[in-house]
Amino acid sequence: MPDDEAREDAHKPAGDAGEEEQEKPAPPDDEVAAAIVEQFPATVFHRSHGQPVVYVDRSVWADLARFLRDEQQFTQCVDVTAVDHLLDAARMTVPGVAQERFEVVANYLSHPRNRRVRAICQVPEREPDVASLTDVYTGTNFAEREVYDLFGIRFDGHPDLARILMPDDWAGYPLRKDDAPARVPVTFKEDPGPR
Repeated sequence: MPDDEAREDAHKPAGDAGEEEQEKPAPPDDEVAAAIVEQFPATVFHRSHGQPVVYVDRSVWADLARFLRDEQQFTQCVDVTAVDHLLDAARMTVPGVAQERFEVVANYLSHPRNRRVRAICQVPEREPDVASLTDVYTGTNFAEREVYDLFGIRFDGHPDLARILMPDDWAGYPLRKDDAPARVPVTFKEDPGPR
């Protein structure tokens, strides 16, 4: 039966395929992601929960935002955040992506095209910085400040990269996984005291 052959192919051991085939990222099945990969050839496409995700080099982080706004009609960057993978033993691996401790994540929305795309760049622990998107999407101002305040990732070119939640004299970054949870009581700005 044809279905039996398909099931057998799906259950072949990983050793049967060549190493090169296992390491190749999936080709984009999304027209926006395909345009991004064409414009920025080092980009890796991945699909996560039905949404197109592109892993870009941090050197083209702001160029990608400009390309999405000017060429692909993405009118909004709805969020910028970060992830610290220091203690992430079950971290998902994407073929073709050289993993670093931090990831900066931006979600873009195109109202004219009714589309979304997520962009991720790897940020090394020894140089935790990436280009600011505020020149392209002014709405990212406070999101980038929050990432800086809580993770210590600097956004080069940001107009006012200052703490937004933590007191100005706070040492460290509370969402980094360097310290045990709840080791230090956190008092946010204008909070009367720890709870």
